[in-house]
Amino acid sequence: MDGTLRILCLEDQEDDFEILNFTLEASGLEFISKRVDSREEYLEALETFRPDIILSDHALPQFNSTEALKICQEQNNNIPFILVTGAVSDEFAVNCIKLGAVDYLLKSSLSRLPSAIDGALKHKKAEDEKSHAISALGVQNDQLLKINAELDSFVYSVSHNLRAPLMSVLGLLHLAEQETNVTNMRAYHQMMETSIQKLDETLKEILDYSRNARQDIRNEPIEIRKIIDDNLSRLQFMPGFKSLQIIQSIDDTTPFVSDPYRISVIMNNLISNAVKYLDQGKENSFLKISVAIDPEYATLLLEDNGIGIDHAQLPKIFDMFFRATEQREGAGLGLYIVKEAIEKLKGTIRVESKTNQGTQFHIRIPNLADGSSQ
Repeated sequence: MDGTLRILCLEDQEDDFEILNFTLEASGLEFISKRVDSREEYLEALETFRPDIILSDHALPQFNSTEALKICQEQNNNIPFILVTGAVSDEFAVNCIKLGAVDYLLKSSLSRLPSAIDGALKHKKAEDEKSHAISALGVQNDQLLKINAELDSFVYSVSHNLRAPLMSVLGLLHLAEQETNVTNMRAYHQMMETSIQKLDETLKEILDYSRNARQDIRNEPIEIRKIIDDNLSRLQFMPGFKSLQIIQSIDDTTPFVSDPYRISVIMNNLISNAVKYLDQGKENSFLKISVAIDPEYATLLLEDNGIGIDHAQLPKIFDMFFRATEQREGAGLGLYIVKEAIEKLKGTIRVESKTNQGTQFHIRIPNLADGSSQ
């Protein structure tokens, strides 16, 4: 074991305690030991002394080794417990092992004590590794079940969202081949363009989904103003964009380090949603983008006065392929990708929305400018 071993001895005889220490010192073991002989001292030592191993006599003035072992197990300490006592029956010793003690020795034969401690610690290490492996396997299994469920949904939904616009374009092409009226031809072309835009949006969401799932996090200094402005520039030709007043409040005096690609994906999806779902019946449609950066976090707030989201739909909006409304193109991956990207960055997102009033997205992302890693 690395470092100094901490040994807690439940022993009411000082002489026997000294013999235990002498035996361990003679073996060359580096350790510190503490003797207790009452329930109260034992409970305190478990909390404050934090032993690596417990050596316990069976009969103590106030309680016995069986009770001490039970207390240790109830606290879920997983501390190796060795019975070191006078003469006991084989049946009693076997029962102690069944209850959870890792070994037992007689005080009249302590030569095996160093090897018993070494074996107990190796056993604990093996059990800890097994426990960690089982825990990791459980996490991986949960992730695999999630991936499989998402893959089934992904294949079905994407195939639909890719084929539907293509079938629409093919049908319109057949109609256009037989059409001689120029006005009708223009209408067909406009419908084809709409279908192609839906296809393009679906492909973009699929690429964003794939890159976010597979691409490693790359932390770099971020110019948050530039990321916002670049996304606004790319989205300026979206229908409805020019009728949306963009209000920015950016406090970026503190350096911000994170993954620029994922920050851009988050901003792009949330800004484009504000454009798609603006309320056509309102004269003063707006999107407020607020950013405050401190040494620990970047806090983002995107607030609009669009059509809003029904309260019953809010718990589902980050689900893969969920559509709160058909007033959109794409595969329905946008907000799912936003949440997945934020979780990759160890951040959080919270949404508030009311129908016909608007929506607020509250985001907090760790700032790694101090050089810490995720």
